[in-house]
Amino acid sequence: MKAVAIASTIISLGAIVSPVLAQETVVGQTEPVVVAQATSPLSTVTRNDETLYLDKNAVHEYNLVLENRTAVGDRFFPEGSIIRGQFEPVDGGLQYVADSAEVGDRIFDLDAVSETLTDQKDPRQTDVDDIIEDAAIGAAGGLIIGEILGDPDFLEILGGAAAGVIVGNVTAPAVVVVEPEQSILLYQN
Repeated sequence: MKAVAIASTIISLGAIVSPVLAQETVVGQTEPVVVAQATSPLSTVTRNDETLYLDKNAVHEYNLVLENRTAVGDRFFPEGSIIRGQFEPVDGGLQYVADSAEVGDRIFDLDAVSETLTDQKDPRQTDVDDIIEDAAIGAAGGLIIGEILGDPDFLEILGGAAAGVIVGNVTAPAVVVVEPEQSILLYQN
């Protein structure tokens, strides 16, 4: 029981311990029971209070924060550990690649990646105001073409407005959106 009390105290203090220390010995039992689980995914979140809109074609360095105490190899990383890495381009979006974990004043090597965070049309450029602006630009284009061809009519202006909306939506850049409290699971390589 003393082993359990000592291990529990060390773990609750947020120290990094080996799963070997986290053993429970029952009187009359010859083999200790390991309390720690095998390595599991690291559940992380960004350190930002604002939504991130990340260009899917660029590398973005960001630190993540570990949401729960997690065993990685022969170590436990406490909740709140800083996971260092970057979002890197992959087919269909970005993938977070972690290279180290910061715990207090110590840094540990880490080799973990997320699943692909899929890209989408930039929601900042597909709202109602942007659609109205694209329609106005298209309508103006339709009016100009109508003037050049002779007598502009309603259908040319309407066609220009529709074209403006379509072109504006099609040309909106693709980004990866990461919400402030969105969990990003990292898996060891």
